[in-house]
Amino acid sequence: MATSLTGGSRDARVDRELEADVCWMAEQPLRPGARLAVKQATVAARVIVDGLLDRLDVATLDREAGPAELALNDIGRVRLRTSRPLVFDAYADNRATGSFILIDEGTNETVAAGMIR
Repeated sequence: MATSLTGGSRDARVDRELEADVCWMAEQPLRPGARLAVKQATVAARVIVDGLLDRLDVATLDREAGPAELALNDIGRVRLRTSRPLVFDAYADNRATGSFILIDEGTNETVAAGMIR
């Protein structure tokens, strides 16, 4: 369940679930059910990819609904569930608390950069 914190002109959210646009930067494709680490602002947590909502075709800017995976350099919208609540804003409202990176815990490589919607 989401909670709001008053601050500035908008309310920050406190939640374990979020939607974001990500740029996938790994050779291994991103698939639903993937388990990764997330680093957002000063917080680190574990995250599960609950779903791939769409993939952006950068040539036409059309969105393909429900892709099976995101390949290297794909941009897509994902639904994530974190192991602990995060305090965040939409990227459009606050770039510092609205952005994150995803890390492969096995290799410690950054595999995606994301913007919270």
